[in-house]
Amino acid sequence: MSSLGGLSLYNLGFGDEIIYFTPFTISLFIIALIFTIFVVISKPGRQIVISSGKDASVTKDFSDSELRFHRFLAIGCGLASIGAAVTGDLFNFSLFCALVGIINVGTFAIIKEQHVKDASFQYGLVVFAATLPLFAGAAVALAVSGSLSILELSKSVLTPVPVIAKLLLLLGVAGEGMAPFYAAKTDLFRSGGSSYLLICSLSSFLIFIRAIEIILVI
Repeated sequence: MSSLGGLSLYNLGFGDEIIYFTPFTISLFIIALIFTIFVVISKPGRQIVISSGKDASVTKDFSDSELRFHRFLAIGCGLASIGAAVTGDLFNFSLFCALVGIINVGTFAIIKEQHVKDASFQYGLVVFAATLPLFAGAAVALAVSGSLSILELSKSVLTPVPVIAKLLLLLGVAGEGMAPFYAAKTDLFRSGGSSYLLICSLSSFLIFIRAIEIILVI
């Protein structure tokens, strides 16, 4: 294994899946795990809308069922981020990234305001379009090298992963991880349940950082 992420400390075989721990992947794993625990124990925020030029404010409340579903999606996003952080399989990494994107779309779409739904629809189109280059990159790597194991791809000298596969993978991850942009666009961080939305931005950051590490290693 390349020394980019540090020496491999432990490899865990789980069927065809290989989970490997290096100082780098362990750091991502711990960060994702801590924020997922925060999501589990955190209480939802309340949105207060203040009228401009007036001494008036309106508090927007969400039903318990909406907040429970919001929390469920946030926990799922955290678990998908954990999977992307430690997986040693290129296909499974792509799968976890796609799962992060789909869950983030659902997290946005649960907000009932029309401008948020419009942004969720636009983000959904980006996510589904990004799925094609994401899995295409893994497919090209498999076709050229004959393996999807990141450990094996890092050792491959005679049949290195082509640059086009790396670019496709990076393009796909960038599309799946556009959640912070759309969250800022719709000012979701000030909406009710915003404590659950933080995991969306963190997941996008984690999968992008892990993608950079994978691209440099293979």
